[in-house]
Amino acid sequence: MNKTVRKVRPSDYWRIGEHESWFADMASQGLHLKKMGKIFAYFEKGEPQKMRYRIDVSMKSKMQPEQIEIYAESGWDYVTGYQGFHVFSSPVERDAPEIHTDPAEQSFTLKELDKKLMLNAGFIVVALLLIIGMLSSLWFLDGTPVYMLVDGAAVTQTILTIVIGYQAYNSLLAAISIRALQKSLIEGKPINHHAPWKKRHRIQSTSAILFMIVAGLTAIVPFTQLVIMDTKTLPHESPDLPIVRLADIETNPALERGESEYIRDGVDWSNRISTKWSPFAPVQYESDENGMVPGEILQSIQTKYFQLSIPALADRLISELVKRHNYADRVDDYVETKHPEFDRLIILEEKEMKEVYASKGKEVIFVRYYGNANVDLIIESIVERLEH
Repeated sequence: MNKTVRKVRPSDYWRIGEHESWFADMASQGLHLKKMGKIFAYFEKGEPQKMRYRIDVSMKSKMQPEQIEIYAESGWDYVTGYQGFHVFSSPVERDAPEIHTDPAEQSFTLKELDKKLMLNAGFIVVALLLIIGMLSSLWFLDGTPVYMLVDGAAVTQTILTIVIGYQAYNSLLAAISIRALQKSLIEGKPINHHAPWKKRHRIQSTSAILFMIVAGLTAIVPFTQLVIMDTKTLPHESPDLPIVRLADIETNPALERGESEYIRDGVDWSNRISTKWSPFAPVQYESDENGMVPGEILQSIQTKYFQLSIPALADRLISELVKRHNYADRVDDYVETKHPEFDRLIILEEKEMKEVYASKGKEVIFVRYYGNANVDLIIESIVERLEH
């Protein structure tokens, strides 16, 4: 039994001359084409032989038996078909006449394929533009693209858009190439059956591997996000978590947890902690906590923590966090100050509300507090939490 060998097939399936040349070169090495798959071409290993290959175009899934018989009588054996392209072979010594002797007449065999490819290219390009429009609104509508990148909410959609963009590029290239080939045939220029293929094939093979990696990320990223993403009721103590707690800044021993306003799936969303993941911030925490001291106002604190994989994003992330939480357009109320423990520190104080934005190395933290405690206590607590 002869051995079957797989080779990554050229992705530019519409380049007829290059495929014919590739098949012939493989046969000279003892690899004889048997089948074309979506990714691989399948060859049967045998004796090296000088072969000629010709590709005929028909949009029917199977070549008509009558047509195959006519070609066989002329010395051409049917091998396989793929995506409207049908491959015939003939040993060189058989000296079979060309399947198509009139280039202008051969151009008519591409008419239906040309129409199909143009429709496909138009459809996928329009779809891509719509997807890009929707994705752009996610990234830039509120002017915080780095936050969207770090948060991870739009990363999967972006990778998917790149995949669709690659497919759109190939569809458009196929349509343009077949249109150009059809024009060339009408002008009487025959297909070059010995077209060079090696350089393009190396580039395409590399591109195909990169495409598969990117396509794989489309599945891996959301899967990882789903596995890591979790929300639980905030425990009464969390010394190892980089979040600021009410007990860190409220020294009154009478402090107790506030009443739960919303409970779903067993989680107290007024006192909860959520974990998230993205390639650019693999460690993320977001917490909410409510508490009260009898006779005093209700206190609450919210923390967002990011551990970045690229520390250079920290400065921009701080600015965009300020922008996202600046609901009342109070730009002048935010005060940036120097602190020995932080690379950057921004503070907002407004009656009982305090906000602190801080970064240190690859860590970024945002804290919003409602209560009577001094903002310095919040800053001290952040320093302690980031040291863990």
